[in-house]
Amino acid sequence: MNINYICPHCNGYLSLNDCVIFSVRTAEFKVGLISLHPDLGNYTIKKHPGFEFDEGQELEFFCPICHSELDSDVHKRLARIIMIDENLNEFVVLFSRIAGEESTYKIIGETMEIFGDDSAEYIDFINLSTIF
Repeated sequence: MNINYICPHCNGYLSLNDCVIFSVRTAEFKVGLISLHPDLGNYTIKKHPGFEFDEGQELEFFCPICHSELDSDVHKRLARIIMIDENLNEFVVLFSRIAGEESTYKIIGETMEIFGDDSAEYIDFINLSTIF
């Protein structure tokens, strides 16, 4: 699988081996790195055992390269990154910033794929004509 995830601000690669790396901050200003599985719909995360946060807690996601916040204009509880597939197609990927919430959206033009049991939560906020 030759899929890459990049920061929408600096175009730096967030993909490393079989994970996507982010810098994360909790509401209590605890900080750490987490990795998400690169397969959309797989909600496996890895983090340092000392970096603790509760299920349902809102997290802030940052690029570990340029430190820009990976927020979305669609909804304040969604993060935004770019995915480039093996055919060099570029997609916007939106995912929930709420720990444990399974909502992911892969968007190109006016086409969207939806992943996760909680994906109905934000679907009404996504206007496909304004994503790019």
